[in-house]
Order: sequence, then C-alpha cells, then structure tokens
Amino acid sequence: MRIISVNVNGIQAAVERGLLSWLQAQNADVICLQDTRASAFELDDPAFQLDGYFLYACDAEVPAQGGVALYSRLQPKAVISGLGFETADRYGRYLQADFDKVSIATLLLPSGMNGDEDLNQKFKLMDDFAKYLDKQRRKRREYIYCGSLYVAQQKLDVKNWRDGQQSPGFLAPERAWMDEIVGNMGYVDALREVSREGDQYSWWPDNEQAEMLNLGWRFDYQLLTPGLRRFVRSARLPRQPRFSQHAPLIVDYDWTLTI
Repeated sequence: MRIISVNVNGIQAAVERGLLSWLQAQNADVICLQDTRASAFELDDPAFQLDGYFLYACDAEVPAQGGVALYSRLQPKAVISGLGFETADRYGRYLQADFDKVSIATLLLPSGMNGDEDLNQKFKLMDDFAKYLDKQRRKRREYIYCGSLYVAQQKLDVKNWRDGQQSPGFLAPERAWMDEIVGNMGYVDALREVSREGDQYSWWPDNEQAEMLNLGWRFDYQLLTPGLRRFVRSARLPRQPRFSQHAPLIVDYDWTLTI
C-alpha cells in the first residue's frame, strides 16, 4: 500500500504546476491533500479528477481558508467529514476514509504564522485533536493520520533549529504536544520509523535563499497507531518536483488495502 500526503497550498495552483499528472504516475492507493482552498463543488470539476480514483473533499465555510481532500483507488466503506468540534470543522480540516481494518485521514492544522489569533486557533485545535487521538488509540482499529501539522518535533526536523525555537512551528508547547502524541500516546511517525537522517524537510519559506540552502522544516507527517509500526517499509520526502511550499510525503506499507 502506498499513501501520498501533500499540502498543496491551493489545489488550483498545484494542478497548474502539474500535480495531477505527477500523482497519476505514482501508483498510490490513497492520496491525502491538505489546504485545497476550494469548495467540494469546485472539486467535482473534471479538471481535478484522477483516472481510477474516487475523490472526496471537506471544505471550509470560506473555501479559501482551508479544506482537505482524499483520492482512493478503492471506494471506502465510509467517509467521515469533520471531527465534531468547531476548531476543525469550520475550516474543513479533517476527512477520514474507512476501509476493512484501517482508517486513513487527511488533516490540516493552522500554521500559526499569521498573528496571535492564528496561533491561538492552532493551540486550541492541537488541544482538541490530542484529546481525540487519545480516545482513538483505544479502539480496536488501525489509523493513519496524514497531517500537515505545522509542527516540527525535534532539532533534526529544523535546519536552523536555534533560531526556530522562537517561531511558530518549533515553539516549546508545540514540541511538547508532538512528544505527547508520538511518545506517551504511542503513535508512530512513519518517516522516523525508517530513517533518522537529517536534512529531510517538508516545508520551506517562500524565498530563494531558503530553497538554495535547504533551510527547511519538517511539518508534514503520517502518524500511525502502534499496530502498523512493523508494516512501514519506506518513507521519503522528495524535494522535486514541488507543487507548493510543501514536499510530498510518500510512504510504502507492507499492507494490502481492502474493503
């Protein structure tokens, strides 16, 4: 099973840069997109369809303010839109597809980089989502959360980590939140399960120097329930091609997706 997760920073612009043709060639079973900035109605347009895939979307009340989408080769048994709390649902931040023994979700957190209100919204959603994850881990079912979380957990995940400690994305409360999820709750970070190498980033500031010097941050994850740990075969963050400020996260699992 191959799952690709990518924050597109607006699906229209990403498609114009070749996103769909690239995805079509990757042979993924499930593709999770974040920050689509499009309504579910707009995504019904043939311009956003992938041959051989079902497409599902969850949009924000104001579509330009968020939205997530999921492509699947198999038609899921069920699709769940939203988490039942305002911090997520108002901005179209969560969509889950249920298969036979595993559920795969696409999730978008606020960046927290757009002022105090944005950061406060991020902290509130982090708190709500942590409580949700704590309940989910007790269920007799496996979960894969494909999240653009805008949180780097470790020094290894930020090129200039010393300076980064003062910036949203690597603040102490954010790192503690990730430590709680990956540490105390036992969720598995798919990339770190197979690689401890540095210089693996998923987001870069929008400037030439950041690109040239690889001044990146690792903000994007596939978080797994512990029962899936042994099935992670490979994970990578290719820097090219790029369709937004984020790199795609490609994870291969020794798992056959069924319904």
